[in-house]
Amino acid sequence: MRKIQMVDLQGQYNGIKEEVNKAIEEVLTTSAYINGPQVKAFQSELEAYLGVKHVIPCANGTDALQICMMGLGLKPGDEVITADFTFAATVEVIALLGLTPVLVDVEPDSFNIDIAAVEKAITPKTKAIVPVHLFGQCANMEALMALAEKHGLYVIEDNAQAIGANYIFKDGSKRKSGTLGHVASTSFFPSKNLGCYGDGGAIFTNDDELAHTLRGMVNHGMYERYHHDVVGVNSRLDSIQAGVLRAKLPHLDTYNAKRQMAAAKYDTAFAGQEHIVVPAKMTNCDKTCTACTCHVYHQYTLRILNGTRDALVQHLNENNVPCGVYYPIPLHRQKAYVDDRYNEADFTVTNQLVQEVISLPMHTELDDEQIKYITDLVINFVNKH
Repeated sequence: MRKIQMVDLQGQYNGIKEEVNKAIEEVLTTSAYINGPQVKAFQSELEAYLGVKHVIPCANGTDALQICMMGLGLKPGDEVITADFTFAATVEVIALLGLTPVLVDVEPDSFNIDIAAVEKAITPKTKAIVPVHLFGQCANMEALMALAEKHGLYVIEDNAQAIGANYIFKDGSKRKSGTLGHVASTSFFPSKNLGCYGDGGAIFTNDDELAHTLRGMVNHGMYERYHHDVVGVNSRLDSIQAGVLRAKLPHLDTYNAKRQMAAAKYDTAFAGQEHIVVPAKMTNCDKTCTACTCHVYHQYTLRILNGTRDALVQHLNENNVPCGVYYPIPLHRQKAYVDDRYNEADFTVTNQLVQEVISLPMHTELDDEQIKYITDLVINFVNKH
């Protein structure tokens, strides 16, 4: 059996080596390293793939989220609601801008932001909501956008983990994640479903005026060289990374399909296990399709219900199976974000999830032998303890 990896970037590269190498060589030959032709071409191709009017490439996903908030004109003291159960970058940029983060609980099945908790947290100071499309599927955007419209709020999608996923509306129509709110951010960190070979990110929006503002902000506030019209930052996607992403983008749907097939095999193996809960599909998915596209499985995350999660992590590691706990500490308990405003009773789901979740290897190169080895280890251990 091949060595099991959490993410097999080497194996993925071997399948597209010629395309990637050609793209990098083109950048080296032209020496157009910043805002070169590869960046512009990638921007256009990603716009076409997503069906969105504007893609603004930038240096990384954290910058993308911060620049979204800057572009919307959020001011210090404005409240921004986001999920307690996610990576710290989401709340980090809120705090960096002097905004007030308001953390709320998540749903126990999807792990995404709880709409009822969002509504309860809205105050006259609330200006924006940041749903995180966690682990590869969208939050309940239809309900969230209705709530935002009712209260006059912006919705900023954190799409770092769900690029390529479809959101299915109640009427059966579909749109890509990252095209549903007022603006969205994404990350091209190497392990993402669409990842480059360094850091990279992008912003998506259908708002022409906002897009114009954002394009200046990522480049020191300049639209014309040495003319600084807005306060900006230095956050640009370099041409080599854009070339890598151009090589990978035509394969994204295939990559996501491979993840979905691996997830289906995991699901089948874990079916009927009393102490193991597999990832749930989104609310509006009919759950009967053979090629469901609502979840792209950036992570395949189980809940272990019998209190053996930590021991299982150790057992898998001892048997050469990497795994991850995303996330072990709620944001409201992180030292940097502790606040007297928070009440533990408002975070019952998150507080439970951090004790139960475990993410198994998930990538495009998983094979049946590896999946069987992983699932057998998990099932046998959990059932014996």
